[in-house]
Amino acid sequence: MTDSSTTLPFPLATGREKGYQRDAVDAFLARARAAFEQQGDDELDAEQVRSAAFPLVRGGYRISAVDAALARVEDAFAARERERAVRAEGADAWVERTRREAQVVLDRLQRPEGERFARVGLLRYGYARSEVDLVADRIVAYLAQGAPLTVEQIRQTAFRMTRDGYREEQVDAVLDAVIEIMLAVR
Repeated sequence: MTDSSTTLPFPLATGREKGYQRDAVDAFLARARAAFEQQGDDELDAEQVRSAAFPLVRGGYRISAVDAALARVEDAFAARERERAVRAEGADAWVERTRREAQVVLDRLQRPEGERFARVGLLRYGYARSEVDLVADRIVAYLAQGAPLTVEQIRQTAFRMTRDGYREEQVDAVLDAVIEIMLAVR
């Protein structure tokens, strides 16, 4: 547990609000720092930073503050991964690979509304199709025409849960791919 006499790296959740468990966040960030500085055997990457999850507890770190820090850590890992790939493959190969990945995402998101992802079924809950389709249209405009869209907007995307919605796993995987593409071209 963190010593109360030391300065905490993040503000704490207050009142009934839950936050991320402090020890879990501290351990992950220490692991990320060591991996980034290559002081350990752990090879952490941007995708693992993006998918990091922590238990929610009372008195934990405020979620928004930790998420903002994790976004910066992810950006740093992505930039390093891009630099390594460009050195290893060359800039043209990196651009071509990113272009292919973007085309795969674009092909999926250009499917008809309501059919872009598998659905969970009438008795189960998934992401609201209309909301996902709106975000998908924004991503298509970004990828196809260069319309404005930021990594932060994608990271902060949230959908209501509805019956017969889209499968969460598929939508989340595509959003992760979009973030990877956006970070690749920064």
